[in-house]
Amino acid sequence: MRKDYRTADLSPADRSLCDYADKLTRTPAACTESDVQKLRQQGFDDRAIHDAAQVIAYFNYINRIADGLGVDLEPDMPPPEDH
Repeated sequence: MRKDYRTADLSPADRSLCDYADKLTRTPAACTESDVQKLRQQGFDDRAIHDAAQVIAYFNYINRIADGLGVDLEPDMPPPEDH
């Protein structure tokens, strides 16, 4: 799962949440109400969707700050394979 969540044995709800996280991370401007609806169909309520969006956005924000400032990774964290 660390390299690609799509290869992991996830429940439909978890896969839907990961799909949303991936889209919000890679193409945030492409997110629409239909993405939220997909999460609702998997049983997520509006509070859970809001919380997920906040965590995903914060994680992306803090990583961009770290990358932009050249912050080194922690010693036990391997660099991403695409770098």
